[in-house]
Amino acid sequence: MTPTAPRRKARPRIDLRRLGRAALLGSAARDRLPDAISHVAEAHRAHHPDADLEPLRHAYVLAESSHRGQMRKSGEPYITHPLAVTLILAELGAETTTLTASLLHDTVEDTDVTLDQVRDQFGEEVRYLVDGVTKLEKVDYGAAAESETFRKMLVATGNDVRVMSIKLADRLHNMRTLGVMRPEKQERIAKVTRDVLIPLAERLGVQALKTELEDLVFAILHPEEYAHTRELIVRNAARADDPLAEVADEVRTVLREADIPAEVLIRPRHFVSVHRVSRKRGRLRGSDFGRLLVLVNEDADCYGVLGELHTCMTPVVSEFKDFIAVPKFNLYQSLHTAVARENGQVVEVLIRTHQMHKVAEAGVVALGNPYAPAPDDPADGERVDPTRPGWLSRLLDWQEAAPDPDHFWSTLREDLAQDREITVFRPDGGTIGLPEGATCVDAAYAQYGEDAHACIGARVNGRLATLSTVLKDGDTVQLLMGQDPASEPSREWLEHAHTPAARIAIQRWLTAHPAQAEAQRTEAREDRQAEEREAAPRPATGDVSGTDGSALEQMSARPATGHVLADLPDATVRLAGCCTPVPPDEITGFSVRGRAVTVHRVECAAVARMKDAGRPEVDVRWGDTTECRVTLVAESFVRPHLLADLTEAMALEGAEIVSATVEPPTQQQVRHTYTVQLPDAAHLPALMRAMRNVAGVYDVSRAQPQAQGG
Repeated sequence: MTPTAPRRKARPRIDLRRLGRAALLGSAARDRLPDAISHVAEAHRAHHPDADLEPLRHAYVLAESSHRGQMRKSGEPYITHPLAVTLILAELGAETTTLTASLLHDTVEDTDVTLDQVRDQFGEEVRYLVDGVTKLEKVDYGAAAESETFRKMLVATGNDVRVMSIKLADRLHNMRTLGVMRPEKQERIAKVTRDVLIPLAERLGVQALKTELEDLVFAILHPEEYAHTRELIVRNAARADDPLAEVADEVRTVLREADIPAEVLIRPRHFVSVHRVSRKRGRLRGSDFGRLLVLVNEDADCYGVLGELHTCMTPVVSEFKDFIAVPKFNLYQSLHTAVARENGQVVEVLIRTHQMHKVAEAGVVALGNPYAPAPDDPADGERVDPTRPGWLSRLLDWQEAAPDPDHFWSTLREDLAQDREITVFRPDGGTIGLPEGATCVDAAYAQYGEDAHACIGARVNGRLATLSTVLKDGDTVQLLMGQDPASEPSREWLEHAHTPAARIAIQRWLTAHPAQAEAQRTEAREDRQAEEREAAPRPATGDVSGTDGSALEQMSARPATGHVLADLPDATVRLAGCCTPVPPDEITGFSVRGRAVTVHRVECAAVARMKDAGRPEVDVRWGDTTECRVTLVAESFVRPHLLADLTEAMALEGAEIVSATVEPPTQQQVRHTYTVQLPDAAHLPALMRAMRNVAGVYDVSRAQPQAQGG
């Protein structure tokens, strides 16, 4: 069963049986184009009026003679298949070299024609494309072999996107004629098409192929839902009134009065699109079965149309999206908006130039041949594509960097499952394209590649953020980079990396540095063990359990006496660990256990609790000595060797560390608490500055007394 939605092109579906008979009549004279490829020539000349058709004639003659006698499972002569594939590409606007290779794409695989013959008769470019498609034909999409074979496929494809264009057109024609296969084989091929080829068609921007493939897959894998959707479309087509036609007339009138030359078309939704809308909105109305497409000549006219529609009609502001200023990752450009009618129906409108529309439909197929090297380029076989979508360039980097095929495959499948992309901005005005759900880790590797190993944090929209922060479309991201060239990525970053670029770069480093990776695992294990030990009954920094805070006092390495005077003879004076007062803090004391006095800052939360518990308050004051003990809290991003660098900086400032606690990292942040002894309280500001200057440390503060009841 195949969809019967209206065709996008006015040209009727070609009769393959008639073409087959024409092919069997034999080759035409050298000076005349064979009748069998007249449709291809007509479609090709519509896009390329000055194209030389001789390579097509020559390729057809070779393909027809090579495939003569071969039949498809559907009963047609085999030559009808390369003809149909080539016609699909010709309608999309593919250039002559692509069409020539398309006619020959099965000859090397299925006939006695060799790649050397192809090169001798058609040149190196055609040979290269035919070789690439031949390699794709050998790919086994079965689960057991898919990781390595798909990786090889991308190597062949990535060096020339036209290889994948031919493969997609090949798959589309095979899907159109899949009805002759056994149901189980139809289902297997449809699933591979859904999971691999349709996402790649989306990324190549070839919407015309993608939408038809989606409908064909929908019909095979979900026949009942397909039948229901088809019934909805047929029922809507039988309606006497068409709200889309009415709004199209209104739009034409508005634009004509505004003197904006424009073509206004109705774009029926394809089957899968109608099905999605129906699941989202429930009962469908007439305007849900299609959208309006407004085609203009210049970019500025797009915004002119938008202004007129939003002025003369009722806009649905939440539906506006500008993919012209910020194109999608697959080169797609268009303005999206919607207008509301008095009866409550909403009509979606797409606004784009004719060139944008060509690229929106045909994607990379519409780009022609971007591979012709400049005359002064080195002849090293390197192929350069200045118009290749950024995701495809990244794809090639991933497959080269992935430590093993299985890892590459699993990462790629995750990436292909992402059908939405966001754009975030750099402080310099540049942009980074990322899949929805990406984090600052992903942004770092997208911008800096493997240099992102030195990233220590980020600011998102001006606010400090952890590397695990999930980014939203339109965020501004400033990545904070450390200065250590030997910086190491954290294994924990893998938990927050969603793009193949990030995951593969991190995994590649961990694989190449097993000793450091093992050290990170050991450190993480020790952190967990420390966390378990810390879970024993003892208060956290800044908190006083019970009524006297004696547990915190016992945490201090030794009492600090002599610089605090207490009005209690022979008393042992201790500075409270919860607020660690230093001169000239205002302080108070409490008598605890025997003749001991604990000293707190007056704003410490423990003061109120001790008063409520009836603890006797003792007058205390600073003595002549300037020696002090203070608790500082440093907050930092996770990075290797941070603890060593931080304690070294503290020691250089003359601070003696009495006790230290490093909490387990959370969301790539870590909190350090240090109680330090200083020879002079005046050294405290310099100590805090030195700690803040350590790479990765973003804040240092005095331990704050917790609020009452906190």
